[in-house]
Amino acid sequence: MFRGFRTSRLYLLGSLALAICAALLVRSYVAGASGASPGPGVPVVVAARAVERGQALVAEDLRIDEWPAALAPPGHFDQISQPAGRITLAALAPGEAVTETRLARVRAGPVASLVPSGLRALAVPTTLPAGSVVPGDHVDVLATYQGEVPRTETVATGVEVLLVMGRGGAEPSMSDVGLDAAAAGIGAGSTTLLLLVPVAEQARVVAARATASIDVSIAPLEDD
Repeated sequence: MFRGFRTSRLYLLGSLALAICAALLVRSYVAGASGASPGPGVPVVVAARAVERGQALVAEDLRIDEWPAALAPPGHFDQISQPAGRITLAALAPGEAVTETRLARVRAGPVASLVPSGLRALAVPTTLPAGSVVPGDHVDVLATYQGEVPRTETVATGVEVLLVMGRGGAEPSMSDVGLDAAAAGIGAGSTTLLLLVPVAEQARVVAARATASIDVSIAPLEDD
């Protein structure tokens, strides 16, 4: 009985000792972390104001902030002249770091600079009334094949509208990115959508455009 009591006391004392050691280690770690230096400051180019996707950066859109070296993101710029003139692939919030991966490659074409990796821009004519969709909306592409029993298939789902061409008054339009609607064969009364289609779906959309009647349905905002 006494032997069991002594063994229990030894276990209790051992547990207390381990708990004390653990507390001291945690305290030491916290003290070291709170007193650690984040490193010297480095210049990082950030957005001075909100910038939309597809916008060409100008000097007024940018400013230089000083960030701890350990927190500076990979691919950041340290001079405003470096990203100035480049096209944004994603929207930037004020104070957000401008990095190489968020900008289109140098000397990219007006459309290619807006197409993310893994997607392709395809022009799809529609019967939509002018002004019914804007860039950033999402649509489904439907193909209706004629025959004894006409059938309709969905050939692309939830694809993003990159540009709306051949409409009047809405922005941005083809002219905003340096494209000539007349040269592209797009009439003023028609609405052609430039859609961002996954690479795996582009052949199906092109085949449907050549052999079927194409229309689109507009996805609700909550599905975007």
